Amino acid sequence: MPELKERDAEVFGILKNELKRQDTQINLIASENYASKAVLEALGSVATNKYSEGYPGNRYYGGNRFIDELESLAIERAKKLFKAEHANVQPLSGAPANLAVYSALLNPGDVVLGMDLTHGGHLTHGHPVTLPAKIYKFVRYKTTTEGLIDFEEVERLAKEHKPKIILCGYSSYSRDLDYKRFKEIADSVGAYTMADVAHIAGMIAAGAMNNPVPIFDVVTTTTHKSLRGPRGGMIFCREELQKQIDRAVFPGLQGGPHQNNIAALAVALKEASTEDFREYAFQILKNAKIICKTLKGNGFKIEFGTTENHLVLTDVTCLGVGGKQAQDILESVGIIINKNVIPDDRRGPQDPSGIRIGTPAITTRGFKEKEAESVSETISGVLKNVGDKNILKEAGNTVKELCSKFPIYK
Repeated sequence: MPELKERDAEVFGILKNELKRQDTQINLIASENYASKAVLEALGSVATNKYSEGYPGNRYYGGNRFIDELESLAIERAKKLFKAEHANVQPLSGAPANLAVYSALLNPGDVVLGMDLTHGGHLTHGHPVTLPAKIYKFVRYKTTTEGLIDFEEVERLAKEHKPKIILCGYSSYSRDLDYKRFKEIADSVGAYTMADVAHIAGMIAAGAMNNPVPIFDVVTTTTHKSLRGPRGGMIFCREELQKQIDRAVFPGLQGGPHQNNIAALAVALKEASTEDFREYAFQILKNAKIICKTLKGNGFKIEFGTTENHLVLTDVTCLGVGGKQAQDILESVGIIINKNVIPDDRRGPQDPSGIRIGTPAITTRGFKEKEAESVSETISGVLKNVGDKNILKEAGNTVKELCSKFPIYK
């Protein structure tokens, strides 16, 4: 970044430090990843200069000939990769995408049946602090003691509350989903089906996890997690819902789309269509399985029983620490995770009972089962021996060694 270094040494220095931090720490945050150099180049391209309110072939401003080509390319790649009838690539992220769907399909006061936050759901699925919860009525289902979606409860709540949308998807649930069962229940009460696959879009694209897009009415996702693209969002829907969804995004909620993000997304979608990416997506799952098995063998309580995706949620209070303390002590040795609530957590969200561990970012670096096991053994050693300086020093050395062997950008 020679121009940036010359014109703003302060920002250049901060970004240089952030790159060093990323390269010298092990990132196990389930919602983060590393975009390729090609994605980053597109993100910083001249596409950022163009205003393009509207959609390809129907813009408010002139001069969009090549921008139309760019967005159309991203749309076609997204439709092909996810087997979708229609794709909108303009949402600025996942929360705006979900809000757009709500505004397209619901009237104020309508009911949405979604997953309870402590059982793996997301803030945008109706948490009381969010705007959608002030406009629509959200009813929540939970998981069973075995860690499975309680479909008996889903069906009972659907019949009782007659939701307009039945929503599935999660931010901390560690299983795959039975989309056909959700569809059956929704059909029985005349509800739309909606899935939020923000976390697992990359694995879905690669065929490593079930794909709701051909089954559901609407599917939303972010683009920067397991899909390994820029920060943004997408909405997939049936062709008959295209006008409603598109109008909800623009002019309903957004003005001009961020075409530099869409350019970078087009690149990421091409990368996600390769055999290399397919192998990568399956490796994410293998690494998560190893971490789950290792932690379980070291006495950790694994929520939902196991993992079938990219993350592991574990209760750490049995080790005598809380989620916030675990997050801080692991960061001190260079392992980045996040504190997280567990089902029906008695502790507050600022210091919950659990931590969430995800494998997309380490898999992007090249970690395989051997390295995943080493990381989870290190986590176990640190959290079971809090305050042991020798253990902490040894853990820090393990992190440094692994990071030096697997740089982010070669």
